[in-house]
Amino acid sequence: MSDTVLKASRLVKRFNDLLAVDDLNLEVMRGEVLGFLGPNGAGKTTSLRMMCGLLKPDLGTVEINGRRLDHDRARGITAIGVAPQSLVIWENLTCSEQLKFTGQMYGLSAARARERAESLLQALGLSNKAKRLGRTLSGGMQRRLNIALALAHDPEVLFLDEPQAGLDPQSRVLVRDYIKSLRGKMTVIITTHDMEEAEKLSDRVCIIDRGKLLELGAVNEVKRKWGGEEVTEITTDVEVISPDAFRERLPADAGFDVRGGTLCLHSPRLAEALAEALGAMKRQGLRVTAVRTRQSNLEDIFIRMTGRSLRE
Repeated sequence: MSDTVLKASRLVKRFNDLLAVDDLNLEVMRGEVLGFLGPNGAGKTTSLRMMCGLLKPDLGTVEINGRRLDHDRARGITAIGVAPQSLVIWENLTCSEQLKFTGQMYGLSAARARERAESLLQALGLSNKAKRLGRTLSGGMQRRLNIALALAHDPEVLFLDEPQAGLDPQSRVLVRDYIKSLRGKMTVIITTHDMEEAEKLSDRVCIIDRGKLLELGAVNEVKRKWGGEEVTEITTDVEVISPDAFRERLPADAGFDVRGGTLCLHSPRLAEALAEALGAMKRQGLRVTAVRTRQSNLEDIFIRMTGRSLRE
């Protein structure tokens, strides 16, 4: 069997005059966790909806295990599980009922569906909520149930769209650890705005912006390729600083971005760039509260590639 479980070829999708996805080519390997990264409006969700069969592309094809999704939709859909960012649960069924019903709907026997439901409830910290109605769960529990429902039929490919949105810290760790446990057993494609989570979870990352694929590779490879210089963070005593004061002052080869009240600076002439940045801050009446230097991370790389934050 091929190591490629999902293949997207030349996917294009327009919404009137908006080119949402522009000639996307992507191969996803069996058993890997792929981080699908991009800012709001980059085309992530549209791409995922086409890859899981929820949206028909204008051009291009999607293959699951070598079979085109548009030619063998029933078999392809059975191999896919989807947990959308918008919660999809049954408010008037218990957690256990929802999972067993979903498993049987996809063809599992009653015994296998029950076994699968119990396993997922245990893994996602919902065992003691098995008999609770969906509507009575907290938002974080509903999010975990949403993920469990996508897994009820034991799919080969799992799509998770912002799976940690709305989770408390303890639930975030639980979900993260569960996703890690799937590595090698199931292919997971996950979108997230949290670059730290992307680094922790992903074997490879796919960076998309304005509908185009910008980079695809192992996390460490992408960091080596784009990481470059160390980053110096200068934190001030205000919540938001304006980038305008730094554009004319910093050396031409210096790169920077502003994240709230912190200036993130990288330059081959760091001493000169740092002196100019501190001078600009002093002229604005800003007080520096901390300065630290660290290695580039995925968020730094993303901003250098796209010119904007993942959260924009």
